[in-house]
Amino acid sequence: MMRIGVIGTGTIGTLLVDALIKSKAAKPHAISVMNRTKAKAEALAKKHPRLSVCESPIDILRRTDLIFLCVKPNQFFPLLRPLRHAWQPSQLAISVTSPITIKQLETYVPCPVARVIPSIVNQSLSGSTLVTFGTHMTDLQKSRLWAVLAQFSNPIEIDEASVRAASDIASCGPAFITYLLRKMIDGAVTTTPLSHKQATQLTTEMIEGLGNVFQEKLYTLEELQNKVTVKGGITGAGLNALENAFHDAFENLFRATQEKFVEDQKKVRESFEQEES
Repeated sequence: MMRIGVIGTGTIGTLLVDALIKSKAAKPHAISVMNRTKAKAEALAKKHPRLSVCESPIDILRRTDLIFLCVKPNQFFPLLRPLRHAWQPSQLAISVTSPITIKQLETYVPCPVARVIPSIVNQSLSGSTLVTFGTHMTDLQKSRLWAVLAQFSNPIEIDEASVRAASDIASCGPAFITYLLRKMIDGAVTTTPLSHKQATQLTTEMIEGLGNVFQEKLYTLEELQNKVTVKGGITGAGLNALENAFHDAFENLFRATQEKFVEDQKKVRESFEQEES
């Protein structure tokens, strides 16, 4: 059985542990976790009995084969430097943050590496995980990683040039869509007699049903919009209002996230250079 390590039990680390166990991709006793604030790792172990809590990153490396590095970009290279000679050639190091490139990761980690960007929807054993393979991974390592991820998601291979935009859709997308849904609820409550409770229930059930429609492949996005929109009808009037309000909204969104991505990459490079000097 593959032994899995998770360094960092914040939102992403916890998400991965929950998804791995829920999907039965790994049993709790095969997973070891570590966090700078040990209480967070211990809280996760209480949730999943038999999960192992380690004292340090070195302990994780001694116990596991596949290691998820779930730390913030600015914490990355301070974490990796003291581990440089602790990796085994058979291990696989996996970053979950988009600003860290495969090339940077391979500079500091002597074993094969990969990048996997999960999504909060993976907790429900659905959605995508974005995968970028390192240059030293064997076909066997690729297939094993793919098989693990496929237990709780649909893995999709993404190159460096596309990782930010893909992450905006697959990983950040749930927050963006939730924001729009909350705005729809607020708009309904502000302009109509509908209560907040009713509007929230209707919106939640609508989005659940919409997900089922796409899961069953009943319609494409375009087909569904056309199916609901009757020429000269109320839906069309609403779509016209949305078109006026959101004309450049998503272009601006992708520009904003790309700017932040470039900023984060610059900070990572500076951190890398400081660690090298």
